[in-house]
Amino acid sequence: MTDASLRVIFAGTPRFAALHAEAIVDSKHQLLSIYTQPDRRAGRGRQLQTSPVKQVAEEAGIPVYQPDTLKDKEVQTELAAHDADVLVVVAYGLILPRDVLTIPRFGCLNVHASLLPRWRGAAPIQRAIEAGDEASGITIMQMDAGLDTGDTLATAACPVDPRASATDLHDQLALLGPELLLSVLDNLESCRASAQPQDDTQANYAHKLHKQEAEINWCRDATTLDRQIRAFNPAPVCYAVLDGKRVRIWGARPAAAELCDSAPGTIVKADQEGITVRCAKGDLVLQILQLEGGRQLPAAELLRAHHDRFSVGKRFAPTAAAAQE
Repeated sequence: MTDASLRVIFAGTPRFAALHAEAIVDSKHQLLSIYTQPDRRAGRGRQLQTSPVKQVAEEAGIPVYQPDTLKDKEVQTELAAHDADVLVVVAYGLILPRDVLTIPRFGCLNVHASLLPRWRGAAPIQRAIEAGDEASGITIMQMDAGLDTGDTLATAACPVDPRASATDLHDQLALLGPELLLSVLDNLESCRASAQPQDDTQANYAHKLHKQEAEINWCRDATTLDRQIRAFNPAPVCYAVLDGKRVRIWGARPAAAELCDSAPGTIVKADQEGITVRCAKGDLVLQILQLEGGRQLPAAELLRAHHDRFSVGKRFAPTAAAAQE
C-alpha cells in the first residue's frame, strides 16, 4: 500500500492539529473533508472565532463540518457518505462514539502528543513538563473505544529540555507529528499489521489543567513549583497573591535556599536577578511576572516601578491547600 493514495477525513481543532491537516493537504492523499469544533466566542471583545483547523480547510477549499456532537445518527450518516479509507483525529475535542470508529475502511487514527501509554488524556504535554519527564514524543494510535488505549502504529521520541515550557514542548512535538503521520498513511496496511498493544500498567492519566490548580503553593519544593510554572505556560498561567492581588508568574528558576529562617512564601531577596521566594525546600527566583491589568515584565524591570511591593520580608498569601498542610 506504499504507493496508494488514501481517502482521508480529518478531525481536529487547535494549531497543533492544523499543522497535521496542512501536511495531508500537501501530500499525495486525498483530504475529503475536515471536522472541527463549532466557532467559539473568545477574547476581550467576545468575537466569534474560527479554529485554526477550519482556517486550513477554508484556505484549501475543503468542505468543513462543525457538529456539536458525533453521537447524532444524521451526523454519522453524513460522515459515512464520504466513503473514506481512514479518519485522522488530532486534538479534536469531541468524543468519537464506537459507531464512528468503524465507519472508515481502516478505522480511525489518533495523533497523540505522548509516548503512549505514558500520558493518556487531555493534557499530555503539560503533565510531562509538570512531572519532569526527560523524554516525550508522538504516538500514532489505532483508536478503540477506550481513552487513548488503542494499539500503537508508530512512535517518534524526542528529549525534553530541562528548562522547556509547555509551549516549547508543544512546538517541538508539532514538528515531529506531521512527518510521522504521513509515514503511517503511506504505509498504513503494514503499520496496522505490526501494531503493538499498550502496556496498561505503565499508563498515567493526563488530567486537563484547571485554573484552580494554577495558584502557587509555597509549601512545596522549589523544583516542583518550577516545573508547574513551565507546565502552565501559556495557560492557565501560575499565580500567587500578594497584598490581596494576583501576580501571574510566567517564568522562574529554582535555587538553593539562603541561610535565613523564613516562612514559605516570604520574599528573601529582590534584585536584578529576580524576586527570590522561600519554598518548603529551596528558593524560587521569579523572573517574568505580570501584575493585574499589566503586561509580562522581567522582574528587574518590574522592581524599578514596584520595589516596595516586592520588598524583602513581605509574604505571598498561603493557598487553602497550604493552610491544611
